[in-house]
Amino acid sequence: MTTSPGQDPSLTAIMSERRHLINLAYRLLGSLADAEDVVQETYARWYAMSRRQQEAIESPAAWLTKVAGRICLDLLGSARVRRERYVGEWVPEPLPDLPEGDPADRVTLDESVNMAFLVVLESMTPAERVAFILHDVFRYPFAEVAEIVGRSPAACRQLATSARRRIRDSRAAQAPATPAAQQAGVVRAFKRAWEGKDIGALIALLDPEATATGDGGGLVTAAPRPVRGAEEIARFLAGRMDAVSGIRLVERMVNGRPGLVAQLDGVTVSVLAFDVAGDRIQHIWAVLNPDKLRPWTTG
Repeated sequence: MTTSPGQDPSLTAIMSERRHLINLAYRLLGSLADAEDVVQETYARWYAMSRRQQEAIESPAAWLTKVAGRICLDLLGSARVRRERYVGEWVPEPLPDLPEGDPADRVTLDESVNMAFLVVLESMTPAERVAFILHDVFRYPFAEVAEIVGRSPAACRQLATSARRRIRDSRAAQAPATPAAQQAGVVRAFKRAWEGKDIGALIALLDPEATATGDGGGLVTAAPRPVRGAEEIARFLAGRMDAVSGIRLVERMVNGRPGLVAQLDGVTVSVLAFDVAGDRIQHIWAVLNPDKLRPWTTG
């Protein structure tokens, strides 16, 4: 980033951290809206300090990360209470491949934001999640992680180890990673079968023990609990296609993996993320909550 005439170089350096903070907060919270709020609050705290206080901080970037991490840790604690009151199932907010707006607000799409990974993160304690993301994803040393989590470096190391165990356990039941092109082919075949309400073809594309989770947030109709089993999911989806006429399915990348967007009269009404193993779909996450579809409803 270049500095325009008259612009404070220190301001440029501070603002250049925005994308890093957005990326960190989204992975910690699973919500782009909450991540943006965290970044806004982090900068508000920076600018609430006097110039002398700011100049006394040896590494403004480290300070911003520390503050954002602590805000996220607090939010993760309160999120558990909020999720208990949430209507139906809660699914992380899906991300498009080419979001609108400032590039500084874009989340880097890699394996640490695919939906299956984020769902596993939801099973962790707040401290586990923060320690794991900071150390294993963003490569912060445990001494710095400890300052954010408020525990000793040794304790943070144990938190990260526990988090890794959860990741390994979730992957142990899965087949080896499926190449992206093969995933896209499975999702495309699923789209055609769903559009044709071909229950037999849908069943053939779903793992017998597949699950489908819908998140309507109480604002739109969604299955109140996960639908389990290939035949049950196939019949449920075919019924949804019958119930709502005019639905158009569009192939899009969702959190860096092949997915689908359901549109009605040109408006996005649902985003579907998939976990594909081999030539079968193991998990489907359908986000219908309009509050979580904001990045998909512009442009």
